[in-house]
Amino acid sequence: MNGVEALTQSEFKEWVASIVEEVIKEKLREFVIKHEREAKEISLVERLLRMEEELKFLRQLEEERFSALMKEMNARFEAMNVRFEALQKEIDTRFEALERRFNFLQWLIVGGFSFLSLLLVLIRFGS
Repeated sequence: MNGVEALTQSEFKEWVASIVEEVIKEKLREFVIKHEREAKEISLVERLLRMEEELKFLRQLEEERFSALMKEMNARFEAMNVRFEALQKEIDTRFEALERRFNFLQWLIVGGFSFLSLLLVLIRFGS
């Protein structure tokens, strides 16, 4: 019986070893799957955080660019206003000079017609 017992005992050991091996494999597989999911979730969260930080940085960069552009545009508009005001003054002085010329011509024409009318009257009454 000793040989049969030893064989049975060795078979039993193999059987127990195979069961333990299967259970350990299954538990390890479950452990790996569970931790892979957790690792993926953690990596996704980390990616989301990095994306949020990058978006925040880009938003700040765009705000800085926009404010710099607005400053530049304001400077250009101020320069345009200065040029427009100078042009407006020049136009005003030209119109004033033109108005003086028209006034002079108007009085010259009135004076000329008056002189000619007076000359015609004197010629008719003188003859």
